[in-house]
Amino acid sequence: QVQLVESGGGLVQAGGSLRLSCAASGGLSSINAMGWYRQAPGKQRELVAQIISAGITNYADSVKGRFTISRDNAKNTVYLQMNSLKPEDTGVYYCNSVVAVLRWGQGTQVTVSS
Repeated sequence: QVQLVESGGGLVQAGGSLRLSCAASGGLSSINAMGWYRQAPGKQRELVAQIISAGITNYADSVKGRFTISRDNAKNTVYLQMNSLKPEDTGVYYCNSVVAVLRWGQGTQVTVSS
């Protein structure tokens, strides 16, 4: 089964940038739609960006124009480039399949200070 490992989080000031990575052991090419999810403190996990194999992407309104999702099937990795970060972007970020959810990884913490 595919195992997911997220990395790249950290503490950043508002307006800064981070690039998250999600390594999928066991292969990524068989998973058509991958997404990045965010769980803010005290809130439910939400899907903020998704990409399908054809390269089509969709974003939550809250991150549209600031975040960019991409995937490299050869490297079995999904990325999330986050620019113009805001304090409300703070949370734990996870990657996962959008259609058939896999076992969740440990996530990576993103903290944006004002």
